[in-house]
Amino acid sequence: MYGDLVRTLALDTVLVYIAANLRRLRQKRGMTQESLAEAAELDLRTLQDIEGMRQSVSLGALVRLANALDVSPGVLLRPAEMPEIKRGRPRKRPAGA
Repeated sequence: MYGDLVRTLALDTVLVYIAANLRRLRQKRGMTQESLAEAAELDLRTLQDIEGMRQSVSLGALVRLANALDVSPGVLLRPAEMPEIKRGRPRKRPAGA
C-alpha cells in the first residue's frame, strides 16, 4: 500500500546526505567539528566519523546534532551532495593583498 509512496534509499546514500548536511550547516554557522561535537555532547571522533561517512549515526546522536545546529532532524536527512573537501590549512594571503 505504501510502497508507491516510499522511495527505497541505500544506507550509503543516507549517510552521504547526513554528512553533507552536517558539514554545510556546521560551516555556515562558523562551527568547528570540535565545537559541534561539544554542543551535541558527542565525542569528537564520533562526529568526524559521521561527517566522513565512516560511521552510521544513532537516532539519539542525530537529534542531538540537529538540536546543536538549531534545525529539525529531518533537515539532516534531506538529499544533499558532499562538497569537495579542501585539505590542509587555507593559504595565507600576501601582505597588502
